Amino acid sequence: MVDTIIENDIAAATKRVRDRYAAANPNSKAAQEAARAVFPAGNTRAVLGYQPFPLTIANGVGAEVEDADGHTYVDCVGEYSAGLFGHSNPTIRSAIVKALDAGIVLGGPNLYETSFAAAICDRFPSIELVRFCNSGTEANTLALLAARAFTNRKKILVFNDAYHGGFLAFKSGGGASNLPFDFVMADYNDPATEGLMRKFAPDLAAVIIEPIIGAGGNICATPEFMRMLRTTSHEIGAVLIFDEVKTSRNGPGGMQEWFGIIPDMTTLGKYIGGGLTTGAFGGRRDIMEIFDPAKAGTLVHSGTFNNNVCSMAAGVAAMTEVFTCDEAARFFARGEAFRSELNIMLAKRNVPLQFTGLGSIMAPHFTTTPILGPKDVPKIDKVLMPLMHMEMLMRGVLVAARGDIFLSLPMEKRHFDTIKEALMGFVDEHENLIVRHIQQSCP
Repeated sequence: MVDTIIENDIAAATKRVRDRYAAANPNSKAAQEAARAVFPAGNTRAVLGYQPFPLTIANGVGAEVEDADGHTYVDCVGEYSAGLFGHSNPTIRSAIVKALDAGIVLGGPNLYETSFAAAICDRFPSIELVRFCNSGTEANTLALLAARAFTNRKKILVFNDAYHGGFLAFKSGGGASNLPFDFVMADYNDPATEGLMRKFAPDLAAVIIEPIIGAGGNICATPEFMRMLRTTSHEIGAVLIFDEVKTSRNGPGGMQEWFGIIPDMTTLGKYIGGGLTTGAFGGRRDIMEIFDPAKAGTLVHSGTFNNNVCSMAAGVAAMTEVFTCDEAARFFARGEAFRSELNIMLAKRNVPLQFTGLGSIMAPHFTTTPILGPKDVPKIDKVLMPLMHMEMLMRGVLVAARGDIFLSLPMEKRHFDTIKEALMGFVDEHENLIVRHIQQSCP
């Protein structure tokens, strides 16, 4: 009974802030109503939908965006990590304009793609050869196809609540939209995974893992777990794939450098094209040569826009001029310091709320206990997160509906201060409700 009363209180608080939000954003509301006439659910990308309606973003400058009603926000959605460079970085913009001026759909190799590929191979030692595609979804799909063809095996080990693209989503074990591969499900950071790998060893083609499981709560893998995956996959002959579509922004060489582990294959996407549509997958030479048509039994990898000139030009500028190794190291340290500061602030207030993640990738969870995997994410997150999401929006901070925060290069002290003020404003207004609910949920 008490739980129901408190949940009703949270629902009432959420309704109140949603009503204020709706009143403050009539143009976004109208845009959503118009969108429903042409899109199922009024959008063309499920993750961007939320109640009562999503903001329609009109423009972005630096680390800020403006909605259709003229409100300005610190952009912490960061296009789910693709927005590393913020909006209209001058170096990247100049590279795109130069490429546009020289023609776009050129129908042949262009002047940028080899330099872009070389920059990636130099940055990530696991990538001896690379191929471009158009998204992280494509990159992961092609990496898995390569692993299956290379090993002549069929099974793929994945982790519950992981997301490797629109057709490789494993919330609650996966759904009808997933590719019809033969998946073996394991729990993130669970030592029992080694037993599963050995059990299915004769037919296990690949193990694919996000070093920070994103959709599962931005939870970092433990070094011990990653070392086990590396050792065991090598022993049984399975291809170890690091999905670093998001996490490769964490330091000069991504999370594989942070762990000191070289996977067999690495997938990239999101930010690497400077904010334009791009994906990449690469790895050991012997595996990647499965795409060499001069060899027998190889795979065909096509795609009209794999080497589209704007993304290639933007990628070269992004990876060689803007997000250099030195800048990547500084950015990682800045993100770690900020997340630590948030957690210290919350601990001093004795609020049951913490931020998991690493570097510039983080997410809030309403608990003070350690979170090692999605199974440890408290169920009350689903109850309280809509309230937190709305309150952050109303305080000028654009965050993902599920709470994710992605920092960007152009963020300044004033942006970090706004995020902290919005967070503590939410805590000030709803601390008693949060504490009461958690006390009743965890007697």
